[in-house]
Amino acid sequence: MIINTGCRTDIPAFYSKWLMNRIKEGYVLVRNPYNNIQVTKYRLSPDVIDCLAFCTKNPEPMLKYLGELDKYKQYWFVTITPYGKDIEPAVPNKEKVIESFKKLSEHIGIDSIGWRYDPIFIGNGFDVKKHIESFEKMAKQLKGYTNNCTISFLDLYEKVKRNAKDLQAPTKEQEVELAKAFSIIGKENNMIIHSCCEKTCLSEYGLKSNGCMSQEIVEKAIGYSLNPPRRKNIREACNCLMGNDIGAYDTCGHLCKYCYANTNKALVIENMKKHNENSPFLIGEIENGDKITDAKQMSWIINENEQISFI
Repeated sequence: MIINTGCRTDIPAFYSKWLMNRIKEGYVLVRNPYNNIQVTKYRLSPDVIDCLAFCTKNPEPMLKYLGELDKYKQYWFVTITPYGKDIEPAVPNKEKVIESFKKLSEHIGIDSIGWRYDPIFIGNGFDVKKHIESFEKMAKQLKGYTNNCTISFLDLYEKVKRNAKDLQAPTKEQEVELAKAFSIIGKENNMIIHSCCEKTCLSEYGLKSNGCMSQEIVEKAIGYSLNPPRRKNIREACNCLMGNDIGAYDTCGHLCKYCYANTNKALVIENMKKHNENSPFLIGEIENGDKITDAKQMSWIINENEQISFI
């Protein structure tokens, strides 16, 4: 199975010590975000976790733990965009993030790390030309450290509309222009450009539309073939093996204006105060009435004695 740490918050950036404590304890408790008293207990054993997946805007706090994480097969997404503090208030300097990306790649291997350039929006000084210039500059810096880059376009969820009123999603014509340019830049820098949850029509312009964390990508990262159970993804266009997320919404301290996982700054600050690095929960503690259920966990690896090779 896959344990995901990054769909609801940024655990490497803000909760790295907590995660390592959970790994030492061997389990984690996760509240159902839609039913607070329903709690799932996951064993954090490499015997059943085929891939430990991360998505972060700042991997630096986790770098000192990489040796302890070596017992897990891993896949990392690192989001690096050209936006400033007006959009991403607490994201570190991008040059520093790029250096952390390189160190991470050198440790875990080029097939186990991907770059995310998303979400792409129009506004605040960013038009198609600016995105192409920014993307090309970053791609040249990351050449040789990843083979995969994922892009996506801004989704105007209600909370995004409230928090980022001056940002707009690109038009279809702008999406096509960006897809064409990014595809060329990707080839020049030995990167496959994936479109995340976008219509497959962009594939005719050189983008790969079969998922940013597809079975193919995960298998290449961990070196084994998988037989995952069939599941219906929440988003129709998503073909990814996202696994079970151990994070919590409204807890990411980056406070990006376009974030779908944060409702507002005040709630995030309130929740982060409830964090205890020794708790089995990311936020809070066990409460009266909690119904804790052991997750049904099993490895999806087809044959542990036969590693697959990729050319």
